[in-house]
Amino acid sequence: SVVRSLKETGRVEPELFEEVTIYFSDIVGFTTLCHYSTPMEVVDMLNEIYKNFDSILDHHDVYKVETIGDAYMVASGLPKRNGNRHAVDIAHMALDILSFLGTFKLQHLPGIPLWIRIGMHSGPCAAGVVGNKMPRYCLFGDTVNTASRMESTGLPLRIHVSQPTIKILQRTDCKFEFEKRGETYLKGKGKEMTYWLTGVTGRKYNLPTPPTAENFQRLQQDLADMIVSSLEKHRAGKEGFEKRKTLSTRIRWRDTNGNLQKESSPEYFHLAVTDSPSTFL
Repeated sequence: SVVRSLKETGRVEPELFEEVTIYFSDIVGFTTLCHYSTPMEVVDMLNEIYKNFDSILDHHDVYKVETIGDAYMVASGLPKRNGNRHAVDIAHMALDILSFLGTFKLQHLPGIPLWIRIGMHSGPCAAGVVGNKMPRYCLFGDTVNTASRMESTGLPLRIHVSQPTIKILQRTDCKFEFEKRGETYLKGKGKEMTYWLTGVTGRKYNLPTPPTAENFQRLQQDLADMIVSSLEKHRAGKEGFEKRKTLSTRIRWRDTNGNLQKESSPEYFHLAVTDSPSTFL
């Protein structure tokens, strides 16, 4: 409907939608994955992930808003209103995406799991097309910000759901299963009661087991250790590392004692440094 309006009239009237559900997800440890990946491997990885996500969206009444790097944003209830179905369709879609991740394999990092955080929130939202060159259908309002906060305060391989979304799901005939997480601090809103969406009664999802870690830094280190072990196994150790021009400014490997070590910057990074203090870059 947005494209049709642009073609016929050259513009799209902004609208206020009284209730929609917005989904955000991003890849946990994406910076760490990039650290050990070449630029082409990062592009291929994201393309493969998003192609599968897009195919899942085809089975639900949802609208893909955009992707920004490793972030994926979807909405339901706009631009076509669908009653209470917006929360139901986003919830089913989130469970399907999480189920897909249980079988997904990274081609360039064999054996390394792909972890994503998912956040959902429902509420009012304004939407309209912004710009003339590369016009974008943009969403505005507190609902967008809160949905983003739900994602960022979530945990890997978990679907973090706000209380307004849970109330909408409970008004429907669909028997969703969820666990109370408790009060979660959301920036700009304070403490809010939030939940984990875990499934649907009578329907089996092959959901992956969430990783456990003391904190996010520990989780990042665990992921880095797994990647190093995988690369050492499949790329002949240190020699394999040195031949890889990754997105990182440094290449790492293990010494004979099993400790992670740092090597000098990759060749392409040397082009941007100089020993002369009189030279400005």
